[in-house]
Amino acid sequence: MNPSKPPRRKIPQANGDDSGDKLDQLLLSTAISNNEDLGPFIRKAFASGKPETLQQHLKHFARSKESEIEEVCKAHYQDFILAVDDLRSLLSDVESLKSSLSDSNSKLQSVARPLLTSLDSFVETRNVSKNVNLAIDSVESCVQLTEVCSRANAHLAGDNFYMALKCVDAIERDYLDKTASSTLKKMLEKKIPEIRSYIERKVNKEFGDWLVEIRVVSRNLGQLAIGQASSARQREEDLRIKQRQAEEQSRLSVRDCIYALEEEDEDGMASDDGYSNGNGNVGGVLGFDLTPLYRAYHIHQTLGLEDGFKQYYFENRKLQLTSDFQVSSMTPFLESHQTFFAQIAGFFVVEDRVLRTGGGLISKMEVENLWEIAVSKMCSVLEDQFSRMQTANHLLLIKDYVSLLGVTLRRFGYPIDALLDVLSKHRDKYHELLLSDCRKQIAEAIGGDKFEQMLMKKEYEYSMNVLSFQIQTSDIIPAFPYLAPFSSTVPDCCRIVRSFIEDSVSFMSYGGQLEFYDVVKKYLDKLLSEVLDEALLKLINTSVSGVTQAMQMAANMAVLERACDFFFRHAAQLSGVPLRMVERSRRQFPLRKARDAAEETLSGLLKAKVDRFMTMIENVNWMSDDPPHGGNEYINEVILYLETVVSTTASQILPTQVHKRVLHDVISHISEMIVGTLVSDSVKRFNVSAINGIDTDIKLLESFVETQATLFFDGDADQFKSALAEARQMVNLLVSNHPENFLNPVIRERSYSALDHKKVVIVSEKLKDPSDRLFGTFGSRGSRQNPKKKSLDTLIKRLRDVS
Repeated sequence: MNPSKPPRRKIPQANGDDSGDKLDQLLLSTAISNNEDLGPFIRKAFASGKPETLQQHLKHFARSKESEIEEVCKAHYQDFILAVDDLRSLLSDVESLKSSLSDSNSKLQSVARPLLTSLDSFVETRNVSKNVNLAIDSVESCVQLTEVCSRANAHLAGDNFYMALKCVDAIERDYLDKTASSTLKKMLEKKIPEIRSYIERKVNKEFGDWLVEIRVVSRNLGQLAIGQASSARQREEDLRIKQRQAEEQSRLSVRDCIYALEEEDEDGMASDDGYSNGNGNVGGVLGFDLTPLYRAYHIHQTLGLEDGFKQYYFENRKLQLTSDFQVSSMTPFLESHQTFFAQIAGFFVVEDRVLRTGGGLISKMEVENLWEIAVSKMCSVLEDQFSRMQTANHLLLIKDYVSLLGVTLRRFGYPIDALLDVLSKHRDKYHELLLSDCRKQIAEAIGGDKFEQMLMKKEYEYSMNVLSFQIQTSDIIPAFPYLAPFSSTVPDCCRIVRSFIEDSVSFMSYGGQLEFYDVVKKYLDKLLSEVLDEALLKLINTSVSGVTQAMQMAANMAVLERACDFFFRHAAQLSGVPLRMVERSRRQFPLRKARDAAEETLSGLLKAKVDRFMTMIENVNWMSDDPPHGGNEYINEVILYLETVVSTTASQILPTQVHKRVLHDVISHISEMIVGTLVSDSVKRFNVSAINGIDTDIKLLESFVETQATLFFDGDADQFKSALAEARQMVNLLVSNHPENFLNPVIRERSYSALDHKKVVIVSEKLKDPSDRLFGTFGSRGSRQNPKKKSLDTLIKRLRDVS
């Protein structure tokens, strides 16, 4: 043990009489005793230039410690002497013990010698017995070994490799080390590896043959699985059609509701494990045998090569899958796509079975890796092929098959979102191609229109051209032959639009979107408003030249307006959207440009015809003494023409609302022409008789309007009379006894709201009073002025002041 640190010594107080050296020596001694740092003393000595004094102090301290050292040495020397004495005493005891042990050993040997002799005899006899027993055991082991070898040969001859390997393992485990015969042992050591190698080669050959066969089986298996998915989809579609029919009938009659129940499949659905049953058959039609695979796997497990076989199987199947991805450049993809996708589908149907029943031959992660590779490649192929296709029908065919592939593999738990994303990505391209096809078809259908009413001779023609598009105006089947109010363009365009809707819904269906009506509706709007509307508008602007053609186009547009309602209902039904939602969200007529153009064209042509008769207004005698009986000639010609048009073509084909709008426009135009003639410079002056004639003309028009309103417009004569408002109010003002009432705002709003005060001034100035006739002033000199003339002059003056 290390000596304890000496206690710190207190520095004694130096007397005031001690010298400085004495004090330094005392301080140095205290610092050394307390193990303090001597650096300050050394620096101080050298700084003062007196290192000899410090050296003397150190020597003095060393001499003061010599006595203490001597006392410590004396104490330790005594302990050493005592230890040497103890060692000498111990050496004496050891010598005594040695003598005692030697005597005991001599006695033990003399007693044990006879016993050792007997033991040697016993050991010799026991060895002989062991040798005899060993010989007997060896003979028995050889007999058992021979029997096991015989069984192994029999199993090998019968290709029962597993039992042969069990026998070989038993020989190696239980008999090889116990075999006394070196010759037999060498033979076994040579043959056992050869047998295992032979079994491995045979099993690998069977496995290789299975790998070749499973490719063909996978293709057929994929086609069958996709075919069953297609059949299931068709059954669902048939059931959906029945349900829609039931809904339609229930909407027509609540009492006669028909409830569509889900029907059970006649041939049964495939089992839940993926179109397969316990015997390995898919749908009970096509079977695939996994015995060679499982046999090879089991044998390799027995051989201790399980991991190697798993890797070998995975790599071979991955190579097969990679080779399945090859798309032939010699065959169009449209012809080979079913084989391409069916091969991949069958591959993963097989892998799903192996995953579930293979006992760990392939892991779920490995199957998922293969599926990711397959999905990536299929997406790449689809992207490439879709980018090249310029036909909508080709995209639809491939999309339908890919969606069936997705439905098939989704039942096995494979994620197909990436495939559906590719289909959704090309949705716009498909619809653009489909719109392009429809644009050509519509152009051909419209280009062949002869603007003639369509004649239907049979009921099936009526059903095909009218009922199928719900454009009938009555639920009563007409008598045949039936002359429809529309031309052949209408059903032709309806068929094109209906086909577009069905193709659009077919592309959007089974594409991962549950609600796609809005998408279908968007493209349907585009077809109607951009393609069909523009085609009809072009036809109206370029090909319609007569009133009959214009009427036919206006009638067609009215029928197409009903057809558009059917189109959106049809799209909703195919998309699985309730009809009440479609009816609730009514929208504007998408063909309104063509409809307005047709009506404007018809109205313009009628106005042009009317204008030819209205030119006869120039023949009116504006200063006649008596008004014409039965109206002026021009108005009779106009009414005769309008009655002819209304009673023939217009009444047969034009719908009520269209007829009403067009006739209202024409009547309003006639009113404007009458007022315009009165305002124009061609009429310098006119008298009351002429105005009474114009009043008769307007009454004839009003009578014509009332007749037409009673026949076609449910007595809505007031609305048509409003078209004559300007002419009627102008005549009423001119024949009134108090024309100054026009200045009263209340009366003007009630009776003259359609009149422009500027026109009133011009027309009023042209009115000639009867008293102004030639020489009339001589007989009336001195008489009072006509009150009506005075009122009219006041009106003219006031209106001029306002203007």
